[in-house]
Amino acid sequence: MKFQQSLLDYISTSLITMNETVSIAESVTSGLIQLAFSQMPNAKLFYKGGITTFTLPEKNRFLDINQIEVQENGFETQKMADTMAVKVAESFGTDWGIASTGYAASGRNSGFKVYSFCSFSYKGETVLSKCIELHDKTQALDAQLYYTEFILGCYKSALNQILI
Repeated sequence: MKFQQSLLDYISTSLITMNETVSIAESVTSGLIQLAFSQMPNAKLFYKGGITTFTLPEKNRFLDINQIEVQENGFETQKMADTMAVKVAESFGTDWGIASTGYAASGRNSGFKVYSFCSFSYKGETVLSKCIELHDKTQALDAQLYYTEFILGCYKSALNQILI
């Protein structure tokens, strides 16, 4: 699996230049964002680690996702991604937090849709949130790879906002 090298280089150079760190909380992307960060030049200078959680008990235990809110608002939401991004940065003590949650395959739980929410936190505040919707016939791995590339591109945009 290859990621767009120019994107990886840009993110790496930006974080090193800014002297900032990042951590990642994933669900739907199953560690692919973490894999991409591990492939960046000098990753150990800015990438502190991540966590992959699929189920609500683990999201509650490790990322402080409120179970009552989930029961009221649904399982995979933008608010969940926002909370995950803030909490992973807090847990790892990083400037940035990146989170992904959603569905890579169509099914009853997803309303027969394929979608992901991603969120980016910077110094404890959500700075960018996005929803990605794909065709309901998209294969799960293709969805996960697309989400990962999309999230890396969005992160580049979030970095640009801070750099400018």
